[in-house]
Amino acid sequence: MTFKEIGIVEPILKALQEQGYTHPTPIQEQSIPILLRGKDLLGCAQTGTGKTAAFTIPILQQLYLAKKENTQKGTRKIKALIVTPTRELAIQITENFKVYAKYTGIRSAVIFGGVKQGGQKEALQRGVDVLIATPGRLLDLMQQGIISLRDVEYSILDEADQMLDMGFIHDIRKIISKLPAKRQSLFFSATMPPAILDLSKKILGNPEKVTIKPKQATAEKVEQSIYFVAKKDKISLLIHLLETELLSSTIVFSRTKHGADKIVKKLGKAAIEAKAIHGNKSQNARQQALKNFKKGVIKVLVATDIAARGIDVDELSFVINYDLPNIPETYVHRIGRTGRANASGIALSFCDMDERAYLKDIQKLIGQKIAVVKEHPYPDDETVVTATNKEVAKTAPKNNKSRNRNRRRPSSRTRRKTN
Repeated sequence: MTFKEIGIVEPILKALQEQGYTHPTPIQEQSIPILLRGKDLLGCAQTGTGKTAAFTIPILQQLYLAKKENTQKGTRKIKALIVTPTRELAIQITENFKVYAKYTGIRSAVIFGGVKQGGQKEALQRGVDVLIATPGRLLDLMQQGIISLRDVEYSILDEADQMLDMGFIHDIRKIISKLPAKRQSLFFSATMPPAILDLSKKILGNPEKVTIKPKQATAEKVEQSIYFVAKKDKISLLIHLLETELLSSTIVFSRTKHGADKIVKKLGKAAIEAKAIHGNKSQNARQQALKNFKKGVIKVLVATDIAARGIDVDELSFVINYDLPNIPETYVHRIGRTGRANASGIALSFCDMDERAYLKDIQKLIGQKIAVVKEHPYPDDETVVTATNKEVAKTAPKNNKSRNRNRRRPSSRTRRKTN
């Protein structure tokens, strides 16, 4: 099926064709017709499957058709609101929206924290049809009276699971309470834990549901490997891999902001240029680092999970989990940075003694054992042995009790002597 067969109008088709898009992905093929019928939607698909286009294209089409019918002139009012957890993701959605809206005359704007609000305020005052926003800045401008949601006809929550992980649940409820009761609501998420389902019920009521490959937790074309390594040797292993394996276009994931900065500093001492992006970096610094990474000016980007949610880099070759995440779903999001669309990719993970439980949870979630790389310069024998023993204990025949029963018990005289 093509976008034309789905019923996409000519101006949007033209923009899609210029980008080389003719056939929708599964999430797009199933979601777009539902949304064009005006139904609420709960969508779930793994990272890199095209969720953004799945909701931007049909909303854009409905706005375009409504605009053609309404010839009245005046200040544009916000008709569609897209709320997403991070600045990077908000910018990414905006860039995609502008590409698809190229021939429609629909105007969009993006607002997020971490920068002065002057430019964002001016864009809003000029009038926009679509607003892409992070929760904090949106509420801030609403409280100032700069933004009104009373004319919103389409509301979209994107990456809802990440918003809950980041503690935005109360902000989301405040935003939802200000939206008109009569609207089309969309709820998109890469994972669907119970908390997300509960929230969706309160927002959507009785939506149509689209779930793509629910049992496939990770990107199918991502080759995954695990290195057992002592925590103190992780940086040496990372430098070794970057120098000897000729890794290009690599994102390294750190669990903390301080850790990301520390990795960059140590890589610099080894003459490997890298940049970090995380919440403590200014928006300009983050955008410049990402821009240089996409252009190939720098080959290594060190990121925290929150900052990385909006990273969409074509032909990203490698993801390295310097720290294993303590939330298994986060692993899925991380490795989903590579292997996007029809591309393949490689995800390498480091695991120290303290992270063995995280690895167990990750493998349980994805339903597979990650291949262990045993031949490397910094093996952590203790971790390997411990992990191996646990696997042996699981699979060993349970005959210890019978052996103990068959063993002759010492006599009472012998027991007294040994006591």
